[in-house]
Amino acid sequence: MELNFRSDNESPAAPAIMAALQRANEGCAWAYAEDQWSERLDSAFSALFETRTTVLPVSTGTVANSIALATVTPPWGSVFCHRNAHILNDESGAPEFFGNGLRLVPIDGPDGKFTADDLGVAVRATAGHGIHSYQPAAVSLTQSTESGTVYRPDEIAAIAAAAEEPGMVRHMDGARFGNAVAALGCHPADITWRAGVQLLSFGASKNGCLAAEALLIFDDRVAADTAERLRKRSGHLLSKMRYVSAQLLAYLEQDLWLDMAGHANAQATRFAQAVDRHPEASLTYTVEANEVFVRWSPAGFRRLEAAGIQFLTWPGRDDLARFVFSHCTTPAETEALCNAFAEAGAG
Repeated sequence: MELNFRSDNESPAAPAIMAALQRANEGCAWAYAEDQWSERLDSAFSALFETRTTVLPVSTGTVANSIALATVTPPWGSVFCHRNAHILNDESGAPEFFGNGLRLVPIDGPDGKFTADDLGVAVRATAGHGIHSYQPAAVSLTQSTESGTVYRPDEIAAIAAAAEEPGMVRHMDGARFGNAVAALGCHPADITWRAGVQLLSFGASKNGCLAAEALLIFDDRVAADTAERLRKRSGHLLSKMRYVSAQLLAYLEQDLWLDMAGHANAQATRFAQAVDRHPEASLTYTVEANEVFVRWSPAGFRRLEAAGIQFLTWPGRDDLARFVFSHCTTPAETEALCNAFAEAGAG
């Protein structure tokens, strides 16, 4: 029997989400996000975040990020992000494509995060030649990060304040937003609009949904009409949007999204404890959400694979691997992983 810890992208949709899809499939409904489910999204998310929220349902996180950044960044503008950010490394230039040539500027920082000071240094280093330079337009934070860590509310607020001074819009890539909120035990507003975030790519597909994501706009100064036209022009205004919107509504109902994310986080913590006990392997980053990065010998990883454990060896590194836990990872599967990891022995 093989156990899959490669990615939460590879997990199935949750039963409650499939049930919501089945209900939405009964009869006809108006098209192009004018259905009863899509019409309820603004009020549902406004209630969740305790502020007026405009919601654009889409089918992928890449397009949510790209529309968000293209909405607020001119072609001569720059977007600052961490060097490991998904928008920089894993979206095939989509933000630049949507933004007609906008530039992504990487910032270094430990544990997948950068600070307000790091942002200030990067802005000053790249915008010192007036009209000859790209214009700083936005900053994008990943929550939880590509290293499985999370930004605290005060860290986000400090970065947002540093970005606001030169007039930069604040965006958050929340592909694993639920895992971050569950890890912090905070209100979702505390790490978004209350901390200065204006746009959120709200991820759901990694956490139990099926091709369901959303772009959330918290600030009326951000042109929602521009975002909607970009969604249509890029081919992402689905005719049968009800199937996306129905999932998002079910995802929020009775805090399903937080329950599933919290479960995934707990399984990751359990495995992290096993890594801590191992005589040879070690954790690369502090485990705060649902991803565990492990440094070990290539031989050890090969033995673990031979035992039927699937995981992702990090590109270009045969001594580093990522294990991801999802809403449907059972405690028994996590225990089997821990046992196989121990039995694989030292490399």
